[in-house]
Amino acid sequence: MVEPKTLARPYARAAFDYARGNGGLTDWELVLTELAAVSLEPKVVELINSPTQSGEQLAMALLGLVEVDVPASVQNFIKILAENDRLLLLPEVAALYSEQKQALETSVAVEVTSAFDLSDSDVADLEKSLERQLSRSVSLTHQTDSALLGGAVIRAGDMVIDGSVRGRLAKLAGALTP
Repeated sequence: MVEPKTLARPYARAAFDYARGNGGLTDWELVLTELAAVSLEPKVVELINSPTQSGEQLAMALLGLVEVDVPASVQNFIKILAENDRLLLLPEVAALYSEQKQALETSVAVEVTSAFDLSDSDVADLEKSLERQLSRSVSLTHQTDSALLGGAVIRAGDMVIDGSVRGRLAKLAGALTP
């Protein structure tokens, strides 16, 4: 008998490639994880195994059980899984998808905005420090903005480190006003 992970691999790869090409890696991961959790419920497993339901009916029933907004592309993917009797593979598909996404994200793009130009050695030191902090390789871009007054603002994905004088003054003003 073929392992579920082996059967799930091409579906996870197809989902990943599509999401990556359309800029929806995180959205797909969120929805696939939710669908995988729902598909593990005993009543849902019973429904999926029911011979009286068509693939289309099963897909629509499963999609109706999740509380997140499901993009049309994911809906189509679920319909394909249902037509091929692979809905029970959703947990493996979601896990493999997440593994591929994590492998892709071993490098992070970091944008540094500083009040003054940074020397090459400063950029190299900052890059090394961020690699240690983020546990990933860093691709650093640098720009200057004199409105910061001093210091720097570092953006890496969803993380923002505001070490600028302007940011500190804004924080102090917020703390002083009632």
